[in-house]
Amino acid sequence: MKSILIIDDDDSLRDTIGLLLENEGYRAIQVADGKTGYEKALTLKPSLILIDLRMPGMSGVEVCKQLRQSRVQTPIIVMSAIGDEVDKVLLLEIAADDYVVKPFGTRELLARIKAVLRRASPDEGPTLCFSDTSVDLTRRIVMRRGEEVKFTPAEYNLLTFFLQNPDRALTRELILNSVWGFQSFPNTRTVDVHVVRLRQKLEPEPNVPRHFLTLHGVGYRFLP
Repeated sequence: MKSILIIDDDDSLRDTIGLLLENEGYRAIQVADGKTGYEKALTLKPSLILIDLRMPGMSGVEVCKQLRQSRVQTPIIVMSAIGDEVDKVLLLEIAADDYVVKPFGTRELLARIKAVLRRASPDEGPTLCFSDTSVDLTRRIVMRRGEEVKFTPAEYNLLTFFLQNPDRALTRELILNSVWGFQSFPNTRTVDVHVVRLRQKLEPEPNVPRHFLTLHGVGYRFLP
């Protein structure tokens, strides 16, 4: 899961951005002042930093300068208020990657975040995450708690189908057709067997599943 450090002294805005990021699958780290933000950037090594330019004490400009002087290459998006002079010279001076002007829309902020992250990791393919598990869709690799978990092709295809259809009631027939391609539904027990295997590999307590839930009389539901 990618982490994003938010450095802004506006409590309301910081909380709003934090909730937005968490709903998008990021881990949001919130900091209210520049000095603490600088220290968190050094110790936590986030994937990206969102920072307000004007803060009491250590300003956002100074934080950016010191991070770059410390050879921290973490991507930075500057958040500036209307009327602040944010030009290309300043962005070059503080080595920021992009900026957004307050007030900004959530779609604009997310688009800029994703674009900067893509530029920072151009070879990184799409990744889906839940709990302590991440699935690299390009390399077909499943990681749990930092270690790779091996899957058969059928298990992996079933897992990605669940991930791409969160919180939906999925019948066994729909799963069988979508994952295995069986139009005649010869044996829905196949689905049950493979769901058990997913639980054994990815659930904290396989006998009391939290993610791969049974819907009696219907099929299954995946809850991230």
